[in-house]
Amino acid sequence: MKRFIQTIKNIWSIEDLRKRILYTLGLVLVYRIGCYIVLPGVDPTQLQNLQNQGSEGLMGLLNMFSGGAFSNASIFALGIMPYITASIVIQLFVMVIPYFQKMQRDGENGRRKMNQITRLLTVAITGFQAPAYITNMMYQLGASSTAIYPFDGSSPSWTFWASSIIILIAGTLFVMWLGERITEKGVGNGISLLIMIGIIARLPFALFGEFVSRLSEAGGGLVMFLIEIIVLLAVILLVILLVQGTRRIPVQYAKRIVGNKQYGGVRQYIPIKVNAAGVMPIIFAQAIMFIPITFMGFSGNSDSKFWLAFTDFNGFWYNLVFFILVVLFTYFYTAIAINPNQMAEDMKKNGGFIPGVKPGKKTAEYLENILSKITLPGSIFLAIVAILPAIIRLFGVNTQFAQFYGGTSLLILVGVILDTLQQIESHLLMRHYDGLTKTGRIKGRTSMSVQA
Repeated sequence: MKRFIQTIKNIWSIEDLRKRILYTLGLVLVYRIGCYIVLPGVDPTQLQNLQNQGSEGLMGLLNMFSGGAFSNASIFALGIMPYITASIVIQLFVMVIPYFQKMQRDGENGRRKMNQITRLLTVAITGFQAPAYITNMMYQLGASSTAIYPFDGSSPSWTFWASSIIILIAGTLFVMWLGERITEKGVGNGISLLIMIGIIARLPFALFGEFVSRLSEAGGGLVMFLIEIIVLLAVILLVILLVQGTRRIPVQYAKRIVGNKQYGGVRQYIPIKVNAAGVMPIIFAQAIMFIPITFMGFSGNSDSKFWLAFTDFNGFWYNLVFFILVVLFTYFYTAIAINPNQMAEDMKKNGGFIPGVKPGKKTAEYLENILSKITLPGSIFLAIVAILPAIIRLFGVNTQFAQFYGGTSLLILVGVILDTLQQIESHLLMRHYDGLTKTGRIKGRTSMSVQA
């Protein structure tokens, strides 16, 4: 405890770090306040149907990423998801379109251009999603004059539609701006941090609900609740191993003498992560698994045993297919995130080589072979984490609390917290303070190389 208090004092004594933390907390507060500001013309007392819809399925996933703003009919209802979608599209373009590949290699100038294109694409995607959200909201609320009272005092008019669409687009852009400001002047990755805050805001309610249910006569008592907490901590430790697990590939650089200085001649390591795809395979797989539910909703065929098997979140067939999809999408997204040919080419240009492997094509084949070997256990582990909430629910844990045992919620929480703590620790070490831990150093997801 004494060391913890001393660490807090060290953090507070660094003026730049103190300002960054306070700046981050201020912008997070603005974001959370905005999540409760309801769209003009919507009665906040009649949002029960929308809130029920935001507790499960695809809408539940969107509600989780928006921090509850989706079910609150907030000005931030669409959250940061349109920006994430635009970023994924741009990454796919980089993989298949030479123009974007060239832009990625242009350094800082290319990065600025890609960011600008991503922002414009975010506006376009939000422009499509905003009318869909309003249509869904009006359907859930019944579009009655008691639930939605637009400016002309009668049924929802074009003024209500136009103002709501503009506000939703502006809300998403404002959230995106908040994330960029946190990344630039605060602590941690702003976009990821806002998503994490939205997820963690639901933890106290879920924890309290589970505590109350366990204290009931059929709940198992306090001992059962303590066992659940211990299991949760064990799962968190395993997820940390998944997030931080790397295979370090040694790279030797040839010695170069420029003037009176010597460059190269040292061995470095390329850390290839066991889970290079992050949380994206689970998000993709969840989107695919929601197709049967959507099909049943449009067709009205809710009695088909085939479709019902894929709509039971706790069922065997649903989780089996979900498991397989996560494994497949992990391979797919890893292929997008890591390009062995590009890595081999960059290594060759900089005079680096892997000991015992010829530069060029042989190096690319070696990297691809290593990548395929570590992706298999990583994808299986990730798929197990994805279906853990369904397994936990079989033991009587409520749905809201079970989400924190795996899936997107836990992966995002662990990854973002590690990244943020790593940045704080780097500020401490730069000023000759001890790190956050007594031994070792915190490693985030973005660390690229470690010298021998």
